[in-house]
Amino acid sequence: MKQQVLILGAGFAGMWAALSAARLTDLHDSNEIEITVLAPQPELRIRPRFYEDGVENFAAPLLPLFAATGVKFIAGSASEIDVANKQVWYHTAQENLSAMHYDRLVLATGSHINPMFPGAKEHAFDVDQLESAARFEQHLNQLAQLPESDARNTVVVCGGGFTGIELATELPARLRAIFGERASTRVIIADRSPVVGGRYSEELSAVITQASEELGVEWKLNAEIAAIDAQGVTFRNGDFIASNTVVMTMGVQASPLTSQIPATRDAQGRLHVDENLKVVGQEDIYATGDVAFARTDDQGNTALMTCQHAIMLGRFVGNNVAAELLGVAPHPYRQVNYVTCLDLGGFGAVYTEGWDQVVKSTRSEGKKIKVAITNELIYPPKAEKEIAFAAADPLAAFV
Repeated sequence: MKQQVLILGAGFAGMWAALSAARLTDLHDSNEIEITVLAPQPELRIRPRFYEDGVENFAAPLLPLFAATGVKFIAGSASEIDVANKQVWYHTAQENLSAMHYDRLVLATGSHINPMFPGAKEHAFDVDQLESAARFEQHLNQLAQLPESDARNTVVVCGGGFTGIELATELPARLRAIFGERASTRVIIADRSPVVGGRYSEELSAVITQASEELGVEWKLNAEIAAIDAQGVTFRNGDFIASNTVVMTMGVQASPLTSQIPATRDAQGRLHVDENLKVVGQEDIYATGDVAFARTDDQGNTALMTCQHAIMLGRFVGNNVAAELLGVAPHPYRQVNYVTCLDLGGFGAVYTEGWDQVVKSTRSEGKKIKVAITNELIYPPKAEKEIAFAAADPLAAFV
C-alpha cells in the first residue's frame, strides 16, 4: 500500500509542496508514495494581486499541472485534524463529511484577516480572499449610484502595512475611473504607527511618503480604531471619519487549523517548525507558508506571511516530506535573500533588497519589476513535467 502524503491547501506553499514532493519521488523512481492536495478549489489564487481591479481574473487552474506531475487533487475543506489516528476530516463540495488517512501531513492552509474591531465583520471590507476582494470591487463599482457625499467619496484603509499601502495608492485611480476625473475623493490610511511606513526602513518609508503625497493619499497616524459602523470609523481619541467604504488590511492570523496541532504557536498562530519544516514535537506533521514560524537564516530572521516566503517554504517542505519517506537526506530550509517590491499605484513602485531594505529602484523602473513579479514570476509553471519539476527544486534560484 502506498504511503500517503496529504497536503492541506492549494495556495503558493501548498502547490509548490506538491510539485516538490512529486519531483523528488520521480527523481528516485518511486511508486510507493502518493501525493494528494486537499483544497476547496483546484486553482492557485494570486493573492498578491487582490488589491487590483479585475480580481476575478487572478486565479490559475491547477488540474492540468497536477495531472502532468502525478499529483492527486480532492476538492474539499478540511475541518478536523485527528492527530492520534493520522486522518483529516473534510467537507466535500456537496457538504458531505469524509476522512482521509495520511502517513505525512503538510499543513499549508494559509492565513486570514481577523476582523478585530467592533463592527468590522459587519461593516468593513477586505481584499484578503478572492471572494471578499470581489465583494469589495463590486461595492466600489456601485458607489457611483449613490448621491454624492463626503462619505461616498472617502475610503478608509485600516492598516499601513504592505497590503494597506498597495491598496491605498491604487485607489485614487480606481475612484477616478468610477466617479470621473474631476471628482473630489479622499483615500486615508489609518495606522497605529507614529510615522508613515513605520515598519519599514527609513529609506523605503521616505519613498512611501513621497508617493502618498503625490497621489493625495492621506495618513492618519497614531490611529487607534474604536469601532466601525455603516457611517464610518470612530477612533479611540473621539475622532470620526465618515465613509461608506472601510477596508481592513490588518490583524492577519494563521489558519485556525493550527490550533488542532498539539504544538507551540506564535502570536499569529503559526506553528514552530524545525529546519526541515517539521512541526516541533510532531513526527508526522509539517507546516509551510503562512502557518509556519520558520527561520530563514542564521541571523535571526524568520519567514514573513508573503508569497515570496511561501513559494520557497513550499519547495523545501515538499522535498523534505518526500525525502523522509524515501530515506534520503533532506534540504534544511534556508532563504537568505529577501527583497521588497511595493506597488505605489500611479507613482510606480519601489524595489528594495536585503532585510535592511535598501532602495534599488523606484517609479517606472520599480513598476517594471513589480509587474514581472506579480504577472509572471509567482504564477504556476507550465503544465509540463520537466518544466514544473525544474521549477520545484528547492535549490533552484528564485529571488
